[in-house]
Amino acid sequence: MDLERPDAVPYFNWDAPVTNARVRQVLAEGNEDDKVFWIAKIMREARYEDVWKYVSLRRDVLPRWPKIEPHLGRWKDKGRFLVEGWRQRGLV
Repeated sequence: MDLERPDAVPYFNWDAPVTNARVRQVLAEGNEDDKVFWIAKIMREARYEDVWKYVSLRRDVLPRWPKIEPHLGRWKDKGRFLVEGWRQRGLV
């Protein structure tokens, strides 16, 4: 459950022993496909409040939304609802 310690494996990486440091490195420096993969995985697998500890809505999610959305699985409808609602209200 440790999302801060660099050498800890975050709980949402239940299927791969990838550390916080590596996830954050890929989000900061990785290629576009890797960023989309990790953003979608975090949105899909992490608790909502933990998503924003790794990604920024404006910097990471919205610019890549068309690429991220197809990879959200069960979170797809929730994500679409939130993004469309924020846009309609002029919040993003």
